[in-house]
This record gives sequence, structure tokens and C-alpha cells, in this order.
Amino acid sequence: MPTLNWIGKEAVVNHDKEVPFRLLKKVKSYSVGDNSQNLIIKGDNLEGLKALMPYYIGKVKCIYIDPPYNTGNENWVYNDKVNSPKIKKWLGKVVGGEAQDLCRHDKWLCMMYPRLKLLRDLLSDDGVIFVSIDDNEHCNLKKIFEEIFGTENFVTNIIWQKKYTQSNDAKYFSSTHDFIMCFAKDKSKIKIGLITRTKEQNERYKNPDNDPRGLWMTQPLHAKSGNSTNFEYKFKNGVTWKPPKNTFPRYTYETLRKAEEEGKIWFGSNGTAVPRLKKYLSDMKEGVIPKTIWLYNEVGSNDDGRKELKNLFGEAIFQTPKPVKLLRQIFQLTTSPYDIILDSFAGSGTTGHAVLDLNKEDGGNRKFILIEMEDDIAKKITAERIKRAIEKYDYKDGFEYCELDKPLFDENGQIEETCDFNQFATYIYFTETQTNIDKTQIDKNFIGETGENEYYLIYKEKYKNVLDKKFLSKIKKTKYKKIIYADFCMIDEDTLKLHNIQFKQIPYEVKVY
Repeated sequence: MPTLNWIGKEAVVNHDKEVPFRLLKKVKSYSVGDNSQNLIIKGDNLEGLKALMPYYIGKVKCIYIDPPYNTGNENWVYNDKVNSPKIKKWLGKVVGGEAQDLCRHDKWLCMMYPRLKLLRDLLSDDGVIFVSIDDNEHCNLKKIFEEIFGTENFVTNIIWQKKYTQSNDAKYFSSTHDFIMCFAKDKSKIKIGLITRTKEQNERYKNPDNDPRGLWMTQPLHAKSGNSTNFEYKFKNGVTWKPPKNTFPRYTYETLRKAEEEGKIWFGSNGTAVPRLKKYLSDMKEGVIPKTIWLYNEVGSNDDGRKELKNLFGEAIFQTPKPVKLLRQIFQLTTSPYDIILDSFAGSGTTGHAVLDLNKEDGGNRKFILIEMEDDIAKKITAERIKRAIEKYDYKDGFEYCELDKPLFDENGQIEETCDFNQFATYIYFTETQTNIDKTQIDKNFIGETGENEYYLIYKEKYKNVLDKKFLSKIKKTKYKKIIYADFCMIDEDTLKLHNIQFKQIPYEVKVY
């Protein structure tokens, strides 16, 4: 398979493995609600994605990202701390503005490659990823996708009509569309849903002959191309039918005979029209197979996205936000009510808004994870947009706003020697609940509770933490299950069962991905 090379590639191909595993630290003042498993993470998305790995590897059903298009007029900065002198030379600077300056493509590819590798690892085996892009990097994106995901896992390339107005000041052509590229982790395992039938589609079905089977429309008996001069069928009313020139029959003799006996052949209201087969609305699927061209009047445009922000903020604070309907359609086609959806270029927060909106419509409980690098955008736009949408549209869920904390595991997956009780408690609690710990709950060895589970941690010194009968006096006298982390357990199974205790070993390392 042909591969794409660029300056700096050799330094970033495995750079995702050099990023340490960081903790997530909840910022309560920017969060909404308690114990929500929706996350908004402020930080470099490369470090943010790596921070998610111990908890979410292989669990994300759908990823949507809207990365920089690299038009040459953007001021995005690659801020990853890469030690290679070659990468330092090409990255960490504002992208050049000259359209023919190929170095900006090198920079963009270096930024995207390690992120796509981590995104693939986070996807479930039946998961899919969608990426919005335009012509500037479309071909380059496809090549690195093929390298990371495999050519066999390309699903489709959607054309989205982002605008419907003519730009008469365009130099050559007025651009009215973007692409949304879709790859699967394993295409053989994915399932793409149907688009809900529209009122207009249903109105095509009539019932002029009062057929007791209900509304119907007709379909020609022939297909569009081929050669079938020998096929001929004579109906009981004397009409002889054969496919028009250069077409072929869609149905066999037996199928036509059965359809005629069941009264499913329509000869027109006067009985003399070319015969056609009835197709009943009741036999149709609940929806239609999605096309690869998505029009603005079906899924919204950039203008609709700006209006949505204006409804929440009083002004359009982003120039090209994606509309909620667009992302809702993606999630509706690819997720079930309890799936996880990830967006690591969160921007204006449309992904989170779309997830909450879809949940409200179908009663689902999908969870979103958003990552945004810029502090002002993360707090004042991404999180604020979701907060205002929850209040305005009465969405039932909230979110936890988090920042990246100090590393817990190094790039080799080994626990940092400086790790203390609070760091372990933070990691363990999030692993168990997918919510961030409220440190005000911590009471000696008790680190928190959720549902009918209570969590305890015995930790003073590495590899010397023992759960013994003496510790039983320190646990709460409740009916809830006690999940206790330590290095060793000196209590017999019967006693553990009597006190409703589950012992788990403290994790001193994570798998290196």
C-alpha cells in the first residue's frame, strides 16, 4: 500500500506512546450537576486523549472531530512538547499563510497523526470516526487514515452542503460544501442505522383503488440497463409486457405471477397503462438508507450553527460552527442509547449539545467527552454553551468540567514514585465510576460512594498495604457493598462475604498503548 511521507513523520509515528498518563481534576465551579459521566476536558487534546486511555480504551462508539482545515489563514498552533529538534523546527509555530508553502502541510500531518492513533485505540471494535475537512487536507487525511485504520476500513466520504448562498467574490468557484470522512475500527462489525422517513417521502404513497393493504406507490417492472429481448410476460387481462429496449426485467416469471394473483400489479386507473408493481408503505423500513450527499435543508448549514449560538449567547461567537442537526444525524445513525461519543476538537461544543438533544428525543443516556485546548474557549464557550443549552432546553443531564492534572503513570505505564494517597484515590474513583472524586468526601480510608457501592483505599507505602481484620472496624456499618483497594488481603472469603467486601489490588501500572 502506498504511504504518505512528510518532514517530521518519523518523529511522530510513535509519539503517542511517549505522552504520560495524566489525572483529570474536576473544577466544580464550571461543572453542572453531580456525578455526571459527561466530561468537558480543558487541555492539549493529545494529553487529554492519553489521560482517557486507562478508562475508555475500546469503549467509545462514535468519534466526531472538526480539526483545523489548514487553509493557510488560520493561526492554530501545535503546542505539543516534542523533544525532537526536527519537530521543534517544524512545529510550535503559527502555520504559514502562503498557499504554496508545503511546510504547513507537514505541520498539520505531524499534529494529526498521533492524535488519530489514540482516537483509534479509544474506539470500540464496532466504532466509527467522522472527521470534517475541506480540500486543503482531504487527500492527506485519507492517506494517514488508511495507514492507521487500514484501507479496508474506509466507510464513506460524505459531502455536506455547508452554505446555500453564492459567494460572488470567490476567485474561481464558490465553495458550498465540506467533506465528512468516515472510517471504522473494523468495518465488518459496524452497523449504520436508517434516516427517519420524512413527511414528503410518506406522502408519495396513495391508495386510489382502496386497497385494504393500505397506502402504496408503484415501481417499474424493469431495471434501467441491460439486454433482455427474449423476456415476455402475458397478464390475465390480456396485456403483454416485455422490458423496454436496453433494459432487463427486475422480476422473474414466478414473482410476476404471484404478484398478479395477489392484486399487486397496477395498470393505471383506466386499466390500460404500462403495468407496475405496488410497493406498500406498511412493508417499508422505518427509515431510509442514508445518502452520501447531505443538503442544508436536511441537516442544517453553518448559518444554522451560528443562529444556534446566537440563541444562546446573543451573538454568533464562532464563524463556522457545525449545526446541531448535522451531528445529531451522525450520532443517530451510529449509536445506541447508552453509547459514548467523543470530540477532541470541541470548539463551540456542538457535539455535546447534539448528544443531549438526541437523548431528550429518544430517551437515551448517551455520554459525551469533549476536549478543548484553549482556556477561554473551554470555559467561556464550550462549557458555557452546554450549560445554557441545559437550562434553555431542559436537558436532564449535566457535565463535569476537568483540567489535566500532574502525571500519574509515566510513558512506560509505571506509577510515578511521587504518587500519593490523593492521586491514587482520584484514579481509582474515576476508574470505578467514570466521575471525578469529590475530595470533601474523603474520610481517612473512605474515598467516596456512588449508587450502592462504597470505596476505600489502604495506602501508605508502595506494596505494603494490607487489608486485615483490624481494618474492618474502620468501614461504615451500612448495607452497601464495600470495594476496598490494597496490596494484599489477609481476610478469608467467608468474612469478606459477611461484611459485603470486594477486595481489589492497587494498580501500580497500566498497559502501555
